[in-house]
Amino acid sequence: MVDTDLLKQSIKTIQQSVGSASRNFEEAAKAQILSQVEVLSTALNDKTYWASNWTTVAKKAVNTFRIQLPSLGLSVPDGADGALDEIEEHAESLANDEALNTQARQWVVNQMPVFVYLSDYPEIEGHQHIGEYLSRKSSGQQTEADIYFEKLCKVAGLNPEELNSLSADDHERRQQLVNRAGALITGKLRKLWTDRELKVRFNLDGAHLDTYISDPTSTYDVEVNLNERSRGFRWFFSFYITFTADTSGGSAHNAILLLDEPGLYLHAVAQRDLLKHFKADFKNQIIFTTHSPFMIPVDELDSVRTVNISQEQGTTVSNDPIGDEKTLFPLQTALGYSTTQALFIGEKNIVVEGVSDYWYISAASDYLNDSEGAGISAGITLTPAGGAQRVSYMVSLLASHDLHVVVLLDEEPFSRNTAEELKKAKLIREEGVVFVSEAFTAPPKGGADIEDLLEPAVFDALMTEAFAKELGGNTLSLNANIPRIAKRYEEALKAAGIAFNKTRPARLFLKYLGENPSHVMSEPTKNNFRKVFSRLNSAVEKQAQADRKPFR
Repeated sequence: MVDTDLLKQSIKTIQQSVGSASRNFEEAAKAQILSQVEVLSTALNDKTYWASNWTTVAKKAVNTFRIQLPSLGLSVPDGADGALDEIEEHAESLANDEALNTQARQWVVNQMPVFVYLSDYPEIEGHQHIGEYLSRKSSGQQTEADIYFEKLCKVAGLNPEELNSLSADDHERRQQLVNRAGALITGKLRKLWTDRELKVRFNLDGAHLDTYISDPTSTYDVEVNLNERSRGFRWFFSFYITFTADTSGGSAHNAILLLDEPGLYLHAVAQRDLLKHFKADFKNQIIFTTHSPFMIPVDELDSVRTVNISQEQGTTVSNDPIGDEKTLFPLQTALGYSTTQALFIGEKNIVVEGVSDYWYISAASDYLNDSEGAGISAGITLTPAGGAQRVSYMVSLLASHDLHVVVLLDEEPFSRNTAEELKKAKLIREEGVVFVSEAFTAPPKGGADIEDLLEPAVFDALMTEAFAKELGGNTLSLNANIPRIAKRYEEALKAAGIAFNKTRPARLFLKYLGENPSHVMSEPTKNNFRKVFSRLNSAVEKQAQADRKPFR
């Protein structure tokens, strides 16, 4: 090992000798000389190398010092030269001491963390015969299932020897032990498995120990043996038991855990819970691979690494978002989902069909709120579903989080069917559905879209400008028998060989609201939006006041 006393004394001698020899130099030159002494001292005292290649570092530092000092106009003083010789001799003796080198290498090995790699997680059996287990253990013939049963007992606080020693007459004591164990595991799992509230019960019948799982909140509180539960839950249960046992004084205590595709059999919500479990319940550093966007910690992206494999470069790991489409897809999906959650989901939600609907409604609402306070109330989040056919999915997503949801739909057959499906599926109540047609005193014949909230002359002007290039000054032939104005223009453009795009007039609507509101917000248009917003605010407020989940 490095002789710290020798090192300390040698450096002190060098500092005094060089300081004395350079006392007559100009201040700038003297400072440069003394800085070389500090460089030497820093290199020799760098403990990073003490247990590995300190001898190499020391020799190089001494040699550099012998060269640098004369280059600054000062020959190495005798006192410093002798101290440097002592350091070199000490470094040489360490280099030739094989026993000491072996000791140093062993020290380095001992400082390295333990890595535990797991690519699969054996499932814990729901049926156990305690007598047979103890017999195999005493004879040294334990199976893999026995090892994981031991881990279950450790986490649950059960002692198989004690359970086996109790006779059938000790029924009360036997039940007390297993009931306490079941309560312990239940309490922990309910914090981790938020998919539904579960209850774990251990049943001891003679030498047989069974693990039962039930859903106390379900209509029928039926217990099912662990072996009969879903693969995802069995994986989660086994993972929790195994990791808790191994990281609490077990083989993985204070180890770095390497996991390959954890949570593969879990659905999205359970994967999210597993990610929280990693962060909150383990002191271990955990490194895992995944292809699931729900296993990516979007709030800690600095911890994410992408892995790319190519014939030219082999395998590369980077903290930059680089790679091919397959590599980046989980990361892109995770970020997209997170952004959507932040932008379009709140405690109170109004779901509209498409992005153009979102633009019309949000822009008109902001304008009316600024001018007269008649827009959508503060605290309500407007959420585009991405198309009429996706409204049901968006409502289902929001309702699953027990959020207040109101839907604004066009007045046409498909939207009416969507409303009925939502109500039949018990995702929304009658008062949670609002139709665009409710803005009109007399329901328009043939239906109405968001675009019908605009005065016809306003929408005509927007369409003329939006498709001016394709029309080239020509006038469209509109069919007055088509009641919905957007549909009327769609058919007219189709006849002229021009594709209809609903977002074009919507973009212009946004533009004019910012530059010249009076161009698009005529009094009839304002009045239509006022009525829709009033109806939407009322529907949302009724749900919030009732503070109930759908159909409960």
